[in-house]
Amino acid sequence: MDTAFTPGHRGGSGSPLVCLHGLSDTWRSWELVLPALERHHDVLAVTLAGHAGGPAIDGEITESTLAAAVEAAMDAAGFETAHIVGNSLGGYVSLQLAARGRARTVVAFAPGGGWAEGDDSYRATLAYFRTMRGLVADAAPHADAIVSTLEGRRRATAYTATNYEHIPAELLAHQIRGVAACDALLDLVRYAGREGWKLEPERITCPMRIVWGTEDQLLPWPGAAARFQQWFPTADWVELEGIGHCPQLDVPLEAAELIRGFTS
Repeated sequence: MDTAFTPGHRGGSGSPLVCLHGLSDTWRSWELVLPALERHHDVLAVTLAGHAGGPAIDGEITESTLAAAVEAAMDAAGFETAHIVGNSLGGYVSLQLAARGRARTVVAFAPGGGWAEGDDSYRATLAYFRTMRGLVADAAPHADAIVSTLEGRRRATAYTATNYEHIPAELLAHQIRGVAACDALLDLVRYAGREGWKLEPERITCPMRIVWGTEDQLLPWPGAAARFQQWFPTADWVELEGIGHCPQLDVPLEAAELIRGFTS
């Protein structure tokens, strides 16, 4: 077990901001943008329930399981509301929290759940995570060796970033081990495949910025955003040319500015 797997991170001062990572990741997905954000915000980066270091999921997974666990972390931090930033699954959860009245603003990087009604291409994404889990379980004991080479780092970031040379090898090794230690990964994939993605867009009234990279390999632009474009036409939509699924890893300086420039 990676001793760096922790429930979250808190730092900085200013208005409260919560950061939510994607499926199989940990709070450290935000590590490269935290210094910039913490100059302006009291930042709480949490590890989602069922993920490596996050709270365990007791009982059956429901549509509110992840959002409720984030709310509990916000309550413990004294955040009645906060600016909420999320990537992928974390972006979807950020929208759930907005519908629950917990968000002052939302900045969502390639949030999940945006496929058009009847578009089953999301099943390919779920299949990717099922396959990846098996491969990474075998690779995790060798994570440090894998990321010690440029080619290894490229392979480790193939589905998350187009720019990878600046990402610390130790962080990439942590992410590989995090996938292997994500206890709820397969259960969450099965739940999504069975129940889909439920949201109450009419209850979301806070300002919203949605950011998508044109080279996203997991949630391809614009198909994976179709429903959100229908629901949130007045959101501030930002298209990042040539950028992948995780802008906070891919272009951390630009990602931090996209967050801070909106929350301010």
